Amino acid sequence: MTQEDGELDSLVRRRIRALRLAQGWSLEELAARAKVSQSTLSRIENGRRRLALDQLVTLARALDTSLDQLVETAADDVVSSPVIDAAHARMRWSVKADPGVSVVRQRLTDPPPDNPSAMRAHPGREWLVVLSGTATLLLGNRRFRMETNQAAEFPTMLPHAIGAEGGPCELLGIFDRDARRGHQRGADDGTRI
Repeated sequence: MTQEDGELDSLVRRRIRALRLAQGWSLEELAARAKVSQSTLSRIENGRRRLALDQLVTLARALDTSLDQLVETAADDVVSSPVIDAAHARMRWSVKADPGVSVVRQRLTDPPPDNPSAMRAHPGREWLVVLSGTATLLLGNRRFRMETNQAAEFPTMLPHAIGAEGGPCELLGIFDRDARRGHQRGADDGTRI
């Protein structure tokens, strides 16, 4: 076993234990959920038993995570810089998330469009929270004033647009796969998100 393999092995064992403890489960409870003996689980956590792929898959399921997340080691891109879209006065920070879900932090400086035809509708769902400032969310025929720490969730098939009110605001948005595609098309053709 190489040093790198040993580090991964140790990381996975610590992660299994940490996830078990975070759930408030004893060794006995996780062992029962994973259908392994309590002594086997104890030896896995303590490094006295070899990690087997089939057991890792079973433990990941029992811990309500994926095998990928259980063995993930990427820590190279911990710090990221924003992507600046000067043409639309936006700054975005992409955040890693489950496949198909995008988490984006963005800074808005412009108000929402006055023209209802500039609102977009597309398949998907979106959730957002205002991190700072005040935003205006246009959703169908309704107008919502959203202040810091207020959140909204809506199907993106409703025509929608969002902008800053009275100065810059920062948002954190979560888009499902379809909503993200719709917003990417909007950014490409110059339409406001």
